[in-house]
Amino acid sequence: MARQKPLHLYRNIGIIAHIDAGKTTTTERILYYTGKKHQIIDVHDTKDGKGSTTTDYLEQEKKRGITIQSAAVSTEWKGHQINVIDTPGHVDFTIEVNRSLRVLDGAVVVFDGVAGVEPQTETNWRLADQYNVPRMCYINKMDRIGANFKHAVNGIKNRLGANIVLCQVPLGSSDDFIGMVDLIAGAGYIWDSSDKDSKWETIPLDQVADHPKVKAFTTTADTEWVSQLAELRAHSIESAVEMDDDAMHAYLEGQEPTLETLKKCIRKGCVAGKLVPVFCGSSYRNKGVQQMLDGVIDYMPYPGENGGISMVDEDGNIIGEQPVTDDAPVRALAFKVINDQFGTLTFTRIYSGVIKKGDTLQNVTRGKKERIGRIVEVQANATKEIDEVRAGDICAFVSLKETETGDSLTDQQHPVLLERMRFPDPVISVAVEPKSRNDIDKLSTALYKMVKADPSLRMEVDQETGQTVLKGMGELHLEITIDRMRTELGVEANMGKPKVSFREAFGQTVEHTYTHKKQSGGSGQFAEVKMIFEPGEPGSGVVFSDEVVGGRVPREYIPAVEHAITVESRQGQVAGYEVLDFKARLVDGKYHDVDSSALAFEIAGRACFREAQKMSKPKLLEPVMKLEVVTEADYLGDVIGDINRRRGSVSEQGQKGTNAFVQGFVPLAEMFGYINFLRSATSGRGTFSMIFDHYEEVPASMVAKLMEKEAK
Repeated sequence: MARQKPLHLYRNIGIIAHIDAGKTTTTERILYYTGKKHQIIDVHDTKDGKGSTTTDYLEQEKKRGITIQSAAVSTEWKGHQINVIDTPGHVDFTIEVNRSLRVLDGAVVVFDGVAGVEPQTETNWRLADQYNVPRMCYINKMDRIGANFKHAVNGIKNRLGANIVLCQVPLGSSDDFIGMVDLIAGAGYIWDSSDKDSKWETIPLDQVADHPKVKAFTTTADTEWVSQLAELRAHSIESAVEMDDDAMHAYLEGQEPTLETLKKCIRKGCVAGKLVPVFCGSSYRNKGVQQMLDGVIDYMPYPGENGGISMVDEDGNIIGEQPVTDDAPVRALAFKVINDQFGTLTFTRIYSGVIKKGDTLQNVTRGKKERIGRIVEVQANATKEIDEVRAGDICAFVSLKETETGDSLTDQQHPVLLERMRFPDPVISVAVEPKSRNDIDKLSTALYKMVKADPSLRMEVDQETGQTVLKGMGELHLEITIDRMRTELGVEANMGKPKVSFREAFGQTVEHTYTHKKQSGGSGQFAEVKMIFEPGEPGSGVVFSDEVVGGRVPREYIPAVEHAITVESRQGQVAGYEVLDFKARLVDGKYHDVDSSALAFEIAGRACFREAQKMSKPKLLEPVMKLEVVTEADYLGDVIGDINRRRGSVSEQGQKGTNAFVQGFVPLAEMFGYINFLRSATSGRGTFSMIFDHYEEVPASMVAKLMEKEAK
């Protein structure tokens, strides 16, 4: 079957933002205005559990009014196929943004018009940088009291370092928000009302200031934007034509660029990642979503427009690029696995080739074959069977047995690995046990399914206590995982008190020699290693250096010593946590012609590491979180005092719209149950967000106290 729609009419985009910026509300409006649904459900109307927005369909999402897992929907706008992924904004679910950005061609970054750039926006922006995803900005909630377009724009420029082009500026703010001016088209759009089917009036740029609704503006900031429209348009035109030499040359010679030329220039800059178009609106009040959709079509890339997918070798080194085309061997990436009533759904982005029902593909990551039984197009929690998928498509395969998140699926005759996804390490762990004896056998199966679906979860069995330990990105992440096991898999479990994932480090450089000798009849064992262990810079990892000269340790035994150090570093000598950031130098040693073996040198390497770490005055490291609290100014003193009591430090404070904010760094070990303090201290008005920042040494006086607390 031939391709139904040319590739240039496709857009694969993600909606990303900080929690509560309005991503799900914006997605609901997109589906309504593109005719995909005929009723709008608002997030705050779902907490009774009866209704649900299209993309927040999980019971946990409805109850809390937040997005927990990314959901894919497909729709059409002006002849273009738009595949949209609505992603979570909460830091505990960054993994969902991570894997969505990995397979998307563009992203719409949504901002709260009052708060501007928030911590999770910065995290998501860095992820988009990491995967080279072109972006456009949509400053939402311009109807809220305290909305400040200038503050949001300055944040995008200064905190995110974006080279922006203002495509729109708002007309009014808070209750006076009536529409926006399109600086590129040179026209103003003023809505008749806030109704979902309200029409808007299009007015030439030079007549906007004389409109009765504009003349009624009550604040200086709103009238200032209107007075600067001609100047702002000129600045946007200059930013656009800078992206194209011919357009720039014509403009400098006094030739006014056409609308088509301007759009072409902005698109060129946006696709290359050199320019970020900025739009505005109020999704909740139904203003600006259609114009933002036009922006997606005008400026976001189609699949493959900004390059294909990198192909890598076993070590992750890039060996080539696969363009997005049907006429090539199949190359696809599984980016998400979920378990639901249909069985296992493996969400996959097709980069090249055509996959038909019944085809057999190679899972190159795991060296296994996978038969494609059913292919479905996913509409949030609904599915529609399809017979084939082509380059540029996002689909789901049903009941793949071997494939996990991040696996490469390719043509059997042309196997190749695709560039891997990068996942964050968990920072918090809890003991999990079945609620009743009936759930004992089901628990490990349920946990395995949850961990397979979410790479930011880890499951381990504590060798000493025999407890099953679940590790994740935060208290909410783990709490929701346990709740989803109940609702989706019918397994009830109890969650123990959260534990922090500490780390260890060498305190100082140590030189140590260890001799392993066992000669009690029969073949003996002999190995001697002399090693120097040096503390490394944060983030440097474990570095092994072979500096043996003169064959004092035969070449074939050196990998055994390196393996010993790698394995032994996973369990330190302070409290059994992983040892980070050190260099292990093998400088000398001795061997025996008969009694030496790889095993003997591995044993010697392990013992040398253990003794050397103890001798180095080792440090215990703890995860330190970047914290931001937003509340009314009256409560700021209590919040700052509490941060200091939790061994934290304040780095910045200021105003966000009508509220005050404080940012700082606090050890995770001190942050459990913080929401309860914040609610009581701010009469329920304070909100906070927290993200892992770095590991820091635990003060010597606190080590025993913390270890005692963790052991309980």
